[in-house]
Formats: sequence, C-alpha cells, structure tokens
Amino acid sequence: MTQAERRDPEGDLIEVIAGFRHNPLGFVRYAFPWGEPGTELADETGPRPWQIETLNIIAEALSADDIEGALRIATASGHGIGKSALVSWVILWGLATAPLTKVVITANTGDQLRTKTWPEVSKWFNLLICRHWFKFEATSIARRNSSGSKEWRCDAATWSENNTAAFAGLHNKGRRIILLFDEASQIADKVWEVAEGALTDEDTEILWLVFGNPTENTGRFRECFAGGRFAHRWSPRQIDSREVPGTNKGEIDKWIADYGEDSDFVRVRVKGQFPRGGSMQFIDGDLVDEAANREAVSHLRQPLVMGVDVARFGDDQQVIVFRRGLDARTIPTLKFRGLDLVSLSGKVAEQAMLHGAVGVFIDEGGMGAGVVDMVRKMLPGRLVIGVNFGGKADRYTMGGDLPLVADKAAEMWAGMRLWLKTGAIEKDPELKAELTGRQYGFDTHNAIRLERKEDMKKRGLSSPDVADGLALTFAYPVADQPADTRFDVQGIAAAPVLQSDYDPHADL
Repeated sequence: MTQAERRDPEGDLIEVIAGFRHNPLGFVRYAFPWGEPGTELADETGPRPWQIETLNIIAEALSADDIEGALRIATASGHGIGKSALVSWVILWGLATAPLTKVVITANTGDQLRTKTWPEVSKWFNLLICRHWFKFEATSIARRNSSGSKEWRCDAATWSENNTAAFAGLHNKGRRIILLFDEASQIADKVWEVAEGALTDEDTEILWLVFGNPTENTGRFRECFAGGRFAHRWSPRQIDSREVPGTNKGEIDKWIADYGEDSDFVRVRVKGQFPRGGSMQFIDGDLVDEAANREAVSHLRQPLVMGVDVARFGDDQQVIVFRRGLDARTIPTLKFRGLDLVSLSGKVAEQAMLHGAVGVFIDEGGMGAGVVDMVRKMLPGRLVIGVNFGGKADRYTMGGDLPLVADKAAEMWAGMRLWLKTGAIEKDPELKAELTGRQYGFDTHNAIRLERKEDMKKRGLSSPDVADGLALTFAYPVADQPADTRFDVQGIAAAPVLQSDYDPHADL
C-alpha cells in the first residue's frame, strides 16, 4: 500500500480544523470557498478589515496566559457592514474547533432571529468545509454521531424578561462557551444580568460578543462603551459604514442628504454612534398599550374626522380611520387592497355620509390628489382637505426659521403621539406594530424627521398605512360644533371651520 493510499482525508481535515482552535481568522480563510467559481463566494477574497481585526482580538485573548473571565467584545455599527456574517463565522469556528462547545445566540426579537440572523448562519453553514460533522435545524446546530451532541451544540434562543432560562444554564466548565447578542441595543437588561451571572466557570474559554446598531442611549449595550459603567469590562468597537468595503455608499449618501450629516439617524445608521437623545423609537409601546386599553370617551358635539391613506397598488393598504375627540375606536378602521381611485373615493364619500364625518383629511401625495378632487365633488359643503406628508410643517414652528418638526408627516405624528396619552385606539396588533416601529432622527436644524417608509421596509417592517391614517386625523384641528347646532339622526352637523389654538407638540 502506497503512502497516498494510506492517507485519511477525513482524519487530515479533523487535524487541520483542530489546529485553528485559537486562530479564528485562519479558520475562516480555510473553511469557506473564497474565490471559488460557482460558489456564492466566487467574487469574494475574504473577510473585511474590521472583521479581521475582531477575529484577531479573539485570537490574541485566547492565546494569552493571563486571561481572566470572559472575553467581551461589543460592536456598535452602521448598516451593511457584515456583522451577521461575522456572527456566523464565530459560531461555526467555535463548534468545529473545540469539542463539546456550547453556543447560544439571541437577538432583539424572535422575528429578527428567525428571519435575519439564523438564515445568515444557514448560508455560511452550507458553505462550511466540515458541515457534514453537524446537523443544522430550525433553531439549532448539533454535532452528529457524538455522545455529547446534547452539549456540543448551538441554540438560537428567543428571550423574554419572564423567561431567561436559556441564559441561566450556560455553564460548561473546562470547555468553551460562546454567547452572542444580535441587535443588542434592544435586548432587555434582565437578559444581560442573567447571562452575566451564568458566565462564571473557571478554566473555561468564555466569549461574549454583542453586536448592533446603537439605537438606544441607555441600557446595557450603551454601558459597554466609553462613559458606561461596564466599559472597563468590554473591548468596545464602533464601525462607520462608510469605511467598510462593500457597503451601499449611494444609499448612505442619500441618508446623509435627507437627514443631515450630524443627525441622530446618520449617527446610528451610518456612523455606529449612539443618539444624542434617548430611543430612536418615536412612539413607545407602553403609550400604545395604554391607549388600546383606555375607555373610549367622546361627545356628540366633538367633530368626527376621517383620515384616508391612499396606498399605491402592491403590498400597501388603503385605509380609512375615524376619530371623534379622544375616541378612535368606536367606529372600526376600514382597510382595503387594490381599489381603484374611483372605488376608493366612493367608499370615502359613503362612509363620511354614513357616519356624519365633518372633516375628511386625505393623503394627496402621488395618486391621492385624484381622490381629493373626486371626494370634494361627492361631498359638497364639507371640509375635505388634501394633505401632503412631505410638505412643510405649517402649524407650528419654534425660533423663527428653526422648525421643531421638519415636515407635515412629523407634525401629524407628533400631534398623534401627544393625543395617545389620553386617547383610545383599537386593539389592533397591526396598528401597534406600525405606531411603535417607526423611528426618527433630526435634520441639520435639529428638527424632527421621521424614518422614511423605504427605510422601514429595509428593516423588514411594513408601510405604516393604518398609523398614517390615524395621523391624518391630526392634520388640522376642527372646531367643536356650537351649542345650538342641530344634528340629524346620523349626527351630521353644519359645515365645520378650522381652528388653530392648540399646540400638538407641547410634550416635545
């Protein structure tokens, strides 16, 4: 038998992979088919510079003789830098190079973990040279043909503040533990605290890596960085998307033009810097929950107004929302898809007459102008106003040329946010998701500018059609009906008039 015949390719592979135990960069360069024709990496030459630096930090820490406790790396970044790829490499390197390694990964939401993070892990797993050693499933990766398969594994775990068991049982004494947080800025402090207590095994390789856009100016992720109370325990990194090869520089330039170089939106989404203010979330969930559970109270003399969001054909909805004073629940919201402009106009006029609406505010952007014209003809004598979301904020300014809000959309949403403190809305999960999902930034004049719908969709969110319909009811105030107004059986009163004696942004 020749020497070539005696060779054991599988044994050679095991030996080579084992040699990368403390060399994650070497593993990444060896274990994936960089530059190989016919593969997803045919046009790729290897990791990006910031990824190389992070992998080298891991290698240096694991090779040091005086490492104490867990190696902690916190990375705050803009969009598109390849953090999910790095997360995948760390998982696969950890499992492949050390027996009985235990890995747990989580993200800010179950949806993020299921639809964004785990599919990226799946992609790299399918490119892995030793993938046949492991079994990949919907929420786990486990070692095949091993008596320790229950311990030698990675689990994708969702979290809640009331169920942190997955992060309390991370002990793996004498072996290796890897804990990964994706979109860590929005993971609850309680989860961090439980994980902290679990990572205490002696003589164990412990890696805790957290990644995310720095959307929150408070919380444990923020405290990993300069000025934070836990910064001394972490190796913090802030990555600017503009400095990373392969990011969409054209889109980044558009963001800077739209929001301003030094706006919070660009700081968070591009520069990897924390916002000057608090959360980038414009309306918080508690405010929405309180409005959904509050008793709906209104008076007949308060005008009934309608907000009409005119969606384009496609995924977006056409929506009619009703509000009388503090009550946006009693008359259910109407949602349609695919109506032509004539049919939608007919629905709007029909509902206005049916319920006695005295004010109708219609999104006139794009095709909406046609709906405004038709509804005006169908409802002579009533207040029908077209509203341009991108138009100038025309009801409230501060400091002369320095507007508090940058456009009409931000003005209406600010009025809606103030109203939610006392108003009542439907218990509609879709409405809640849309109200709480939209983020904001500041332009160069420090005026509030809402996140664009295009950017929401890139984050996996739908267009906020229902929320915009409700926001339209705050486009302009409509006066209460005079005490001597006569109402018919449908509640229809005389034509209303505009008033502008209140400030919907007093809480900002």
